[in-house]
Amino acid sequence: MDLFDAQATSATGVPEPAANAPLAVRMRPRELGEVVGQEHLLADGSPLVRLIGPDAAAASIVLWGPPGTGKTTLAYLVAGNRRFVELSAVTAGIKDVRAVIDDSKRRIATGERETVLFVDEIHRFTRTQQDALLPAVENRWVTLIGATTENPSFSVVGPLLSRSLLLTLKPLTEDSVRTLLDRAIDDERGLAGAVAVEEEAKDHVVRVAGADARKALTLLEAIADAAGPGGTVTSELAERAMDAALVAYDKSGDQHYDVISAFIKSVRGSDVDAALHYLARMVVAGEDPRFIARRLVILAAEDVGLADPQGLVVAQAAADAVSFIGMPEGRIVLAEATSYLALAPKSNRSYLAIDRAIADVRAGRAGTVPPHLRDAHYAGAEGLGHGKGYQYAHDAEHGVAAQQYLPDSVADAIYYEPTDHGFERTLGERRAVIRKLLGRES
Repeated sequence: MDLFDAQATSATGVPEPAANAPLAVRMRPRELGEVVGQEHLLADGSPLVRLIGPDAAAASIVLWGPPGTGKTTLAYLVAGNRRFVELSAVTAGIKDVRAVIDDSKRRIATGERETVLFVDEIHRFTRTQQDALLPAVENRWVTLIGATTENPSFSVVGPLLSRSLLLTLKPLTEDSVRTLLDRAIDDERGLAGAVAVEEEAKDHVVRVAGADARKALTLLEAIADAAGPGGTVTSELAERAMDAALVAYDKSGDQHYDVISAFIKSVRGSDVDAALHYLARMVVAGEDPRFIARRLVILAAEDVGLADPQGLVVAQAAADAVSFIGMPEGRIVLAEATSYLALAPKSNRSYLAIDRAIADVRAGRAGTVPPHLRDAHYAGAEGLGHGKGYQYAHDAEHGVAAQQYLPDSVADAIYYEPTDHGFERTLGERRAVIRKLLGRES
């Protein structure tokens, strides 16, 4: 079978699977009524529903959602009985794309409808490869259906995205996954009642598969094979068949950003248990420990700040230790730093202070450096008045010399305003005394 050979399909265009095909393939929904978990896309009159049917208008779409939520199934249903060519962006190149486009143009010239080109994992195409699709989509030489697990705003080029309808698929709920399992156990296309599955075993499958229907059905097939015809799938058998939870995490995809975001926000929010949970997810998924350590260093300065200056020391020490010892022992170092920072008092006032100062500089409120603070070490500086009247702080009482340090344009600016959290309370009291000595008391 070459690239353009058609597969046998059902009346709705979904390929008829071989008898020995994996359970997840055999149980692929054949019509919209069998699709579960995407009710927001299946309402009467919705854009997706209007694209399905013999008289539906052609429109290119991008399907964005987690693995195992039905992207490929919806692509088949949208294609209907039109010619359907599937490419994987992992293995296909521009040559393959152009071959499909040229074939579709020839077919259109003989009176056929355009080909539906389904590109799985379209985010893996380079910008050049995605750009190669633009003329075909613009001129409707093909109807493009792209599937991606990554945010299209970052992974699909803007011109292609603007020419397509973006449909977002939601993660499947536990009830939806259980519905699919029950259907597969009883349906003639599936196990046809050949095995009994205890409710506890179903619960185990649902739990370890997460929101991924394909993984759930694959696991069900594995434990059904282990039970054998006429057997019973118990929770013990299910646990033996799958001894580790499937971690829904992609180091380069949305989960990468979502989990590190949740990690940082949990530390910032002082929930040490939540922070350790998200740290564990990254560790199990194989995230680069140096990336985690760098984020902890940034967080120590941005969110803990001067409420506990030791936080930055701990975070930097953790980063150095992780680089030195590597994994898996590095997880212990990361856990220690995470726990310390999560439980530390918090202040973002240094972060806010520098941003306020930068805003003044960018707005042109920098002003000139006061003459008495200018460099007076070069020949001719004295004649320019540089350094004249400067008071050496160490010669002043309390080590604070009362003189103007800020330029005239921002002489009254206040950038750093300490909180009363942790050590910053002491700094606030010290700052108040210093402002009086400087004559800057507000």
